[in-house]
Amino acid sequence: MRRVFGVVLAGLGAFLIVGALMCRFYLPGQVVKFPLNEYSVSRLTGTNVSYFSAQTGAEVNGASVRAVSTTQGDVAGGSSSTAVWNNITGVFDVTSSPQAPISYSTERFAFDRRTGALVNCCGAEVGTARPHFSGQGYVWPIGTKQQTYELFNTSTNKPEPANFTGTATIDGLTTDVFVQGINNRQTGSVTVPGSLVGIADQATVTLPEFLTATNTYYVDPGTGAPVKVIEAQNETLQDPTTGSTALVLFNGTLTTTPASVAAAVNTSQGYDSEISDLETIGPVAGFLVGLVLMIVGILILNAYREEAEYEEDDQYVTAGA
Repeated sequence: MRRVFGVVLAGLGAFLIVGALMCRFYLPGQVVKFPLNEYSVSRLTGTNVSYFSAQTGAEVNGASVRAVSTTQGDVAGGSSSTAVWNNITGVFDVTSSPQAPISYSTERFAFDRRTGALVNCCGAEVGTARPHFSGQGYVWPIGTKQQTYELFNTSTNKPEPANFTGTATIDGLTTDVFVQGINNRQTGSVTVPGSLVGIADQATVTLPEFLTATNTYYVDPGTGAPVKVIEAQNETLQDPTTGSTALVLFNGTLTTTPASVAAAVNTSQGYDSEISDLETIGPVAGFLVGLVLMIVGILILNAYREEAEYEEDDQYVTAGA
């Protein structure tokens, strides 16, 4: 009976050790992934914003603005390796009542569920455009490193460098800070009435659209999720002959609201705890328990073997006498 008990303990200990090693080195890559069924709403606000109102055909200055960004996963569109998330963002002037819409934008990204890197599949698009996607999209990699990442920008429709600039504590969570700068980059062209931009002798005129932006992202390195964003944007139409600003489309800074930051931090901390349990606490505990059981099992087997040898020797001596 003791022999069976020793074998069982040793076998169980070996099983736990192997399981601990798998939890540490294999399982995280299989089960720690960005979800298919993502659903989140983030709000950003800004004050003293200037923008061009398509409703009134005039520039508005000193406005208070709110942006509401809703992200929802397309479960059927994803797979074990690829997630597909849709996003719609509305920007509103909340200075007056009712709120005046400033802009709407939509995007659909497909990306690797471990690295967050964009892939070209599954109907990915920005608005109605389908550029070539690469770089990071909604998220950084799980286990973000302190380095420069290429982050896809939906205004330029291509990846732009996001440089690591340091760390910051946001609501008790240590985050990596990345800054993406875009300097006076043409992003397209817009046709407007000539009178709107001081060209009275032309009914309409097509002018180049330029963007200057500094986007700052506070990223939880464990989950790769941004928990706070600051977007300083200056979008203008320029006179191609002089290079001067003909019309301000949008100029202002939008920052994630404290409530949205708190919700994002809470979600990230929950996922960080689960990842830690799987990658560290679970494997260490399993390895230690397995090691103890295996040692105890081996000791029991050795004791059984020595006792059996002693009984054999005793029987031999008795028989010889």
